[in-house]
Amino acid sequence: MTQARSHIVSKGQQAMYHCVTRCVRRAWLCGIDPLTGADHEQRKQAVEARIRQLGEIFAVGIYAYAVMSNHLHVVLAVEPEAAAHWSDDQVAERWLRLFPVRDAERYEARRSALLATIGQYRERLTDLSWFMKCLDEHIARRANAEDGVTGRFWEGRFKCQLLTDERALAAAMAYVDLNPVRAGIARNVETSDHTSVQARVTALRDAPEKAHEPLRPIVGLCVFRLPMTEAQYIQLVDYTGRQIRPDKRGAIAASQPPALRRLGLDPAHWTGQVKGIGSAYWRIVGSVEAMVEKAKAIDQDWMKGIGYARWLAKAR
Repeated sequence: MTQARSHIVSKGQQAMYHCVTRCVRRAWLCGIDPLTGADHEQRKQAVEARIRQLGEIFAVGIYAYAVMSNHLHVVLAVEPEAAAHWSDDQVAERWLRLFPVRDAERYEARRSALLATIGQYRERLTDLSWFMKCLDEHIARRANAEDGVTGRFWEGRFKCQLLTDERALAAAMAYVDLNPVRAGIARNVETSDHTSVQARVTALRDAPEKAHEPLRPIVGLCVFRLPMTEAQYIQLVDYTGRQIRPDKRGAIAASQPPALRRLGLDPAHWTGQVKGIGSAYWRIVGSVEAMVEKAKAIDQDWMKGIGYARWLAKAR
């Protein structure tokens, strides 16, 4: 049954989310369409570019993303407080980057209209639903135009998970970055095309001195800091991928990645947490206590994932 998104997405509050959008049946976002044989591989770069652009415009930090053939994932944090400090002119400029006006005269008229009601646009730039709307609609219009069709491109509303703590955030990031490995279309993080972890690997190759810098969002605001460096996160994702895909283990060191120690997790618990993102949890990912508290807040006696979180806690 469809449930109000407001149960887990609270406007005006700092929070972390894992969002997923899937194409409707027979629609193909990227890659080779098995039905028509059409090659849509070029779209992946455009989708990546759009995610990054929105990360620069909205009051968010993009922590992870993966662009797959018929769906996409984004892990992000919303920081409304940042938008509160933007000037009215900055808000208007950001909105006009989202919806550009080419004609100079119309631009000034539109800008004046925005400034007259700037409060609602400031709020929209902190709104998760507006972020996903600007991502999904942009992609859908482009894809439909390229395919010469009209109508729905996405499968209803985007799916969303609230991430209640740094462990949930790290697990969601790893889950998203490992999508190509789990699907069997990539052997490791270096070959996981159109993912944020591949972008991180490329960035460190270009600037190896940043390997020991604190892990930051791939783009946008640094809303939450995880207790690891850029290099340690890449190592953690690589390690996790080898646990999830035993056939790809190769000569992996038996030692526990430093990032796990910093998160206070043992390898088995961590791997279970990452695997659970896609199936064991539904609307909320986090500790038993956080999930029970949220269930009570929305007048529910039960929430999918509480039992799994309790089992993971006992298995530690």
